[in-house]
Amino acid sequence: MKAKEVKAFGTEAADAALEQLNIQRRNPTPHDVEIEILYCGVCHSDLHTARNEWHSTVYPCVPGHEIVGRVTRVGSHVTKFKEGDLAAVGCMVDSCHECDYCNEGLEQYCAEGNTGTYNSPDTHLGTHTFGGYSESIVVNEGFVLRVPDNLDLAATAPLLCAGITTYSPLKKWNVGPGQKVGVVGLGGLGHMAVKIAKAMGADVIVFTTSPSKVEDAKRLGADDVVLSKDADQMARYAGKLHFVLDAVSAQHDINAYLNLLRVDGSLVLVGAPEQPLPVAAFSLIPFRRSFAGSMIGGIAETQEMLDFCGKHNIVSDIEMIDMQQINEAYERLLKGDVKYRFVIDMASLKNKDARPSHQES
Repeated sequence: MKAKEVKAFGTEAADAALEQLNIQRRNPTPHDVEIEILYCGVCHSDLHTARNEWHSTVYPCVPGHEIVGRVTRVGSHVTKFKEGDLAAVGCMVDSCHECDYCNEGLEQYCAEGNTGTYNSPDTHLGTHTFGGYSESIVVNEGFVLRVPDNLDLAATAPLLCAGITTYSPLKKWNVGPGQKVGVVGLGGLGHMAVKIAKAMGADVIVFTTSPSKVEDAKRLGADDVVLSKDADQMARYAGKLHFVLDAVSAQHDINAYLNLLRVDGSLVLVGAPEQPLPVAAFSLIPFRRSFAGSMIGGIAETQEMLDFCGKHNIVSDIEMIDMQQINEAYERLLKGDVKYRFVIDMASLKNKDARPSHQES
């Protein structure tokens, strides 16, 4: 298959900084859409993968799966997009299209394994997929999404991961008016959960360990904020919540949050702690509580999420960076020093004289 060379930012090894490199993108097939990438969000998964923290990275690695751009070419059989359209790509660029889950619109749970936007086998070029830290991307039309015209493009980018990761469980568990919903952790995922749950009509209570986040949680729409280290504050909501979305990836006491649920309440984990979280049987059994997990949504649900955010004018709170600042951004991400999502202005990649900046660790 014919391919063209494009500029990207990536790394050749787990302990190497990200720097400019050239990658191959396929020319569009009849069902493909080529997108000039305008903005790309920075997800913690990008850092995990670049540094091989999940022990599965194939190098060279080009991260990025929160992509917003403009269509530059379409294949001859493409019907949903035309040149000049705004378009978006999230965490997947393909799946098997044949298993039960794909047929149910649950491509994220594809039985054969979905094709990730980066670090997955690339059946077209015989290599592996490269993500959104690049000038352009070519994706099958079925995995390209429409961007509502009224949303700020840069702040829309994180919706493709943080937005759908929180929207999917909130929708699945029927969050809505008359419900008290807890959001644990106020980071990239948590701040989106607050906005989306509030737009769904729920009363939203944020649980955080950081006193400095109390006012910001209220600004984002929270009806109340609880400092989770304060036992008296936690006790106020014991047995009161219909649903809890736990967005914390650090070790924490999951039972403290299960015990906030009323009878038939559910806690869904979207954070990914490195070690197991012990669950006490009696945090669940006496109240018929449920403890579940969730990841991103399927393509149809992701489009539904974007349309919902368009209707309610929901975007992420972002800090814009140039591509050459990505190594600094990763160090800040490790410290939690971002409100609430870094987004790369990909126009910076076109600056031929730019060099990556490094921060001493």
